[in-house]
Amino acid sequence: MSPDILFRRDEGGVAVVTLSHPDKLNAVTAAMWRKLKAVFADIAAAADLRCVVLCGEGKAFAAGGDLEEFRTSRDTLDKALAYHEAVGAALAAIEACPVPTVAQILGPCVGGGLEIAAACDLRIAGASARFGAPINKAGFSMYPGEMAGLLKLAGPAVVKEILLEGRLLTAQEAYAKGLVTRVVADAEVADETAATVARIVAGAPLVARWHKQWIARLQDGRPLSEDEKRASFAFLDTEDYREGLEAFVAKRPAVFKGR
Repeated sequence: MSPDILFRRDEGGVAVVTLSHPDKLNAVTAAMWRKLKAVFADIAAAADLRCVVLCGEGKAFAAGGDLEEFRTSRDTLDKALAYHEAVGAALAAIEACPVPTVAQILGPCVGGGLEIAAACDLRIAGASARFGAPINKAGFSMYPGEMAGLLKLAGPAVVKEILLEGRLLTAQEAYAKGLVTRVVADAEVADETAATVARIVAGAPLVARWHKQWIARLQDGRPLSEDEKRASFAFLDTEDYREGLEAFVAKRPAVFKGR
């Protein structure tokens, strides 16, 4: 099968993005990186989506970049820079996605796969999943633009351990170090991901987007302006806010419409 990024929309405003290169444990090619960016650009523009699941085809999330492709796609400085700028752009598109993103992880989540998972909001991993970036054994370093996401997620001590030792972490180790949100048995990963998505989708979709927006804004360390403080109460003018209050008083589930 040709390497690809698969996209489908399920019921309830849920999208599923699949890394598909099963012959190589879903190793990501240059074309896949470019399509990943395009797919997430489309997702960002879809006002009716409420959650995105990002997974790998079969029993692997992604075993990194396609190393065989490196001989031709980044064999000069200029080509290497262009390649990794494309990788960085795809990761930035995932991280900046206004819709909540959940990575469903089985098997290897390595190198570029780990970078993709780190760009998601939540990461549900199977117990047999493995995490790392043993690129020191292949003689190349991680591009700084890609390292930034890992640093933001897990901090310098964990990133140094991953890159300097080059060993793969178990799912439980990854959880203990803050790389993973939750670890369950492999057979339960799909169900736990679905339950996670259901909890997200049950909430007000505009609120989910606002929470992502404000979390990103607060991470830059600047104090909020008066206009920003006022903007944080935009929910007061929404139908969903009125529905949420009415449902709470009536002791019934709220039905949010994203308005």
